[in-house]
Amino acid sequence: MKIFLLYILVILAILLAVYLYRVLRGPTIFDRVLGLNGISTKAIILLIVIGVYFDRVDMFIDISTGYALLNLVGALAVAKYLEQKGAP
Repeated sequence: MKIFLLYILVILAILLAVYLYRVLRGPTIFDRVLGLNGISTKAIILLIVIGVYFDRVDMFIDISTGYALLNLVGALAVAKYLEQKGAP
């Protein structure tokens, strides 16, 4: 089971790198925002898998929930800023 979880961690790290490329090279601001949301989603999954690997799921669930709420507030703030920036 530990080997399988290590493979999952490596795959998630590769996906994080792909999203990081989108954030750095995104042609528009919307691509960059979507890349950041993708990174945070994969980071939440990564935290859960790390919790399963170390047999401390309860602690990592709390951390990932806090991170998800922080991501939600950040995404709403960026969306509100971009909405008002486009208004005349």
